[in-house]
Amino acid sequence: MLVVLESTTWPGTTEEVLKPIFEAKGFTVGKDFHLAFSPERVDPGNLLYKTKNTPKVVGGCTPACTQAARALYEAVLEAPVFTVSSPKEAEMTKILENTFRIVNCALANEMAVICHKMGVNVWEVIAAAATKPFGFVPFYPDPGVGGHCIPIDPYYLTWKARAHDYHTRLIEMAGDINDEMPAYVVSRLQDLLNDRRKALKGSRILLLGVAYKGDIDDLRESPALKVWDELERKGALVDYSDPYCPVAKRPEGKKASLALDDNMLRVYDAVLVATAHKKGVDYDLVARNAQLVLDTKNVYGGVKRDNVVSL
Repeated sequence: MLVVLESTTWPGTTEEVLKPIFEAKGFTVGKDFHLAFSPERVDPGNLLYKTKNTPKVVGGCTPACTQAARALYEAVLEAPVFTVSSPKEAEMTKILENTFRIVNCALANEMAVICHKMGVNVWEVIAAAATKPFGFVPFYPDPGVGGHCIPIDPYYLTWKARAHDYHTRLIEMAGDINDEMPAYVVSRLQDLLNDRRKALKGSRILLLGVAYKGDIDDLRESPALKVWDELERKGALVDYSDPYCPVAKRPEGKKASLALDDNMLRVYDAVLVATAHKKGVDYDLVARNAQLVLDTKNVYGGVKRDNVVSL
């Protein structure tokens, strides 16, 4: 039998947790059964890369385990299968992939805060830097990071590192920066309302998008929900519109997505773009009718409008 763990976890799980379970039954790894780790790689909403054509990494407890796992994936995938020397290397590979993202998301978010204070358009800066054909990978500001992987997985390594007397300073600082973004977004909106002689408390706010990323219906760890919490904590009256998420669970119960139209948009003191859906949202309709739009996702691409402000 071949057993492959795919769930993202801390380096050592396959050999420290799974392997002893089988050994306690009298089975010998590499002889009576094969045991390996192969990290799941998925990108919800990605139209190009699906499970079948995404390269795989496998690491087995023995060379025979590695080869068995490799044979399995090569038989069903249309992508290369790369082998590493043990499950630990495969487990650490996934942690590195997600840590790379959380750290770079934090850098983009910190740049957004600095650029705003300096009167610099962060979106133009990132677009310009992305013209460099080497040494730069573009990441973009966000109300925070969401999904079941990026805000959580790097902390598996943080926890495990403590057992080796090491403090993962960069990872934890990146997490702190990203965690502060929902409050920062609400603070920006509050300032914009103040400029229009309106208080955030009592204002009607429409969240445009609540999924954690565009063109999916996943609400797990969505920064939009954290923005929603912060808005309500400050006394705002919040509704939302998201074609992918018809119902959102809130502490007070379920809340339904609202359909966009000219009249309903005029009712709100501000619209906050929290998720960039490419389909199902008429952003021009929003810009034409909303009193104020805070665009945290650059869906308007820097087009100058009197009532639209970018993060």
